[in-house]
Amino acid sequence: MTIQELLRLEFDEEAANTRKMLERVPDASLTWKPHEKSMTLGRLASHVADLPMRSATIIGTETYVRPMGATPFAAGSNQELLEHFDSAAAEAKKALDGLRDEDLAAVWTMKMGDRVMVSLPRAMALRRVFMDHLIHHRGQLSVYLRLLDVAIPGMYGPSADDAR
Repeated sequence: MTIQELLRLEFDEEAANTRKMLERVPDASLTWKPHEKSMTLGRLASHVADLPMRSATIIGTETYVRPMGATPFAAGSNQELLEHFDSAAAEAKKALDGLRDEDLAAVWTMKMGDRVMVSLPRAMALRRVFMDHLIHHRGQLSVYLRLLDVAIPGMYGPSADDAR
């Protein structure tokens, strides 16, 4: 099995888990946040829904220059959140399917203006900037939902809310 095939298998599992979590985001709580320094539930969920697009960026570019003042995706409803996630996940799958193992050692760089934010081998960028980032924020999203008393779906086994 190639590294590309392993990445795709892992993404398929993580995407399914992420979608299960996003399905639980209540429309009525999109503006809620657990602390004044925290982002809102809607902003966090929108970020999670958008993160699969990073794989296409990492795979399709050598250097990505992040536009200054770019407006991030902001879902106005759970339906919009899921539609965006499904589209982003489809783009990620397409990009991962086109990835060749020999492309993984190439250095990928992300800049903001002239400032280098990160520069590392594409394989590490896919892990850190895409997959680890997605899993991290999905975990954060689960805490937000728990604080709102929303049942949490199991990710790698049953959750405390799953019937036993």
